[in-house]
Amino acid sequence: MGQETTTGELEIAGFAPQAPSKFFDDDGRLKRTGTVWTTSAHIITAVIGSGVLSLAWATAQLGWMGQETTTGELEIAGFAPQAPSKFFDDDGRLKRTGTVWTTSAHIITAVIGSGVLSLAWATAQLGWVAGPTVLFLFSFVTYYTSCHLSASYRCGDPVTGKRNYTYMEAVQNILGGVQVKICGFIQYANLVGVAIGYTIAASISMIAIKKSSCFHEKGHDNPCRVSGTPYILMFGIVEIIFSQIPDFDQISWLSMLSAAMSFTYSSIGLGLGISKVVENGKIKGSLTGISIGKVTRTQKIWRCSQALGAIAFAYSYSLVLIEIQDTIKSPPAEHKTMKKATLISVATTTVFYMFCGCFGYAAFGDMAPGNLLTGFGFYNPYWLIDIANGAIIIHLIGAYQVYCQPLFAFVENTAAKYFPESKFINNNIEIPIPFGGYKPYKLNMFRLVWRTAFVCMTTIVAMLMPFFNDVVGIIGAFGFWPLTVYFPVKMYIVQKKIPKWSSQWILLQILSVVCLIISIFAAVGSFAGVVIDLKVYKPFKTMY
Repeated sequence: MGQETTTGELEIAGFAPQAPSKFFDDDGRLKRTGTVWTTSAHIITAVIGSGVLSLAWATAQLGWMGQETTTGELEIAGFAPQAPSKFFDDDGRLKRTGTVWTTSAHIITAVIGSGVLSLAWATAQLGWVAGPTVLFLFSFVTYYTSCHLSASYRCGDPVTGKRNYTYMEAVQNILGGVQVKICGFIQYANLVGVAIGYTIAASISMIAIKKSSCFHEKGHDNPCRVSGTPYILMFGIVEIIFSQIPDFDQISWLSMLSAAMSFTYSSIGLGLGISKVVENGKIKGSLTGISIGKVTRTQKIWRCSQALGAIAFAYSYSLVLIEIQDTIKSPPAEHKTMKKATLISVATTTVFYMFCGCFGYAAFGDMAPGNLLTGFGFYNPYWLIDIANGAIIIHLIGAYQVYCQPLFAFVENTAAKYFPESKFINNNIEIPIPFGGYKPYKLNMFRLVWRTAFVCMTTIVAMLMPFFNDVVGIIGAFGFWPLTVYFPVKMYIVQKKIPKWSSQWILLQILSVVCLIISIFAAVGSFAGVVIDLKVYKPFKTMY
């Protein structure tokens, strides 16, 4: 009828040729004209929609090759936004969320450890003059050098310079050379030592709870001998479980809990010390510490050196400072937040240390126990002592993780770097969590095997060498000078380009040399203590 004929009308009218022709296909429809290129265009248009804009976020959740996304991997792949965004920092890593308070919690968890309980004993060796003075000097040196170390988090410009994610990376980028290997060995050996020391301390607190109940039931004259081995094993099993927490950012809650526990048992120890002083009606102790006569002159020297090591251990956290700083959000600049957190943390811990050390010494004088809450200077109220020791155990569970996470990360990142194709090292298995609406847990087989093996090793060594005071002294002496003083001072001099032989350079070198002498003195005394302990020791059969 003079109007345009359409395919549909042809079909409705029954006009559908049975064979292809010049104008029609075999189904009677007008000849189709699409090619491989027009078809590809249709498919691409349908597939690539606005969803493409969320793929960077989705990839960040899943990681490369299905493994958990880490900063280094994002950078290796070249995925590093040039400017901070809603989800990423300036280095391409997922946005950091740390504040001055979470940072302070991490530091307090790392600093106020089992070392606080040996401070009454340390003060008893040094006396009323040297004891508090040494405590204050160590706190000042720790704060001063920690502020210098925080400036090494970024190379060059403190706001926009390249980030250093670990202590060893800062040494590598700023100092370089053989010093990197020396630093790595000392840092990670110290972390292993701390893990062993905390395992011993936690088991002693568990034993103290058991003995406290025994004394309450059978009287103070009963020896109530308890083997330490089962309790060391119990702590090891708990740490195997907690060690499967993937990284530092995910243990903030554990640090908060541990920090609260450290205040709990420190406060109880302080309160018991004050009550004991009131009960005695006088302040015990002397200006120069334990007198020669009660101990020999040689023992006095060794004990003083061990006391210095114990105090150094009580302030040792510089080895994890850079790792803690890497959790801080910006702005403000990370080093500013870290300096505030360091001031809050060191001031808080020093007040606690002064109170616990001084009141413990005032309560017991020369007879101050090596561990204030487990040496049974106090017997009552037994339930309060049990609460304090329970708090110590919870705190040490968290502190163990704070110290070991940098070592875990170092081994796992190194393994991933050398074996990028290994499924055992790089692949994660997602395990659904059926409650709480949590994302599935990503189980990495290499992480499971390596971290379990590490905890087993520290547990076995703790059973072989359960000498709390001596181990604490060795760890403190071994790590204090290089990690808390030498490397921070050296990096600060290089970063700030301080001229050689200038007054500031000379003062920093004097500080370093004095701390080196103190560390050597402390190490010698602590090793001597281990030698003495080993003479009467039987492996795996230590009774408390």
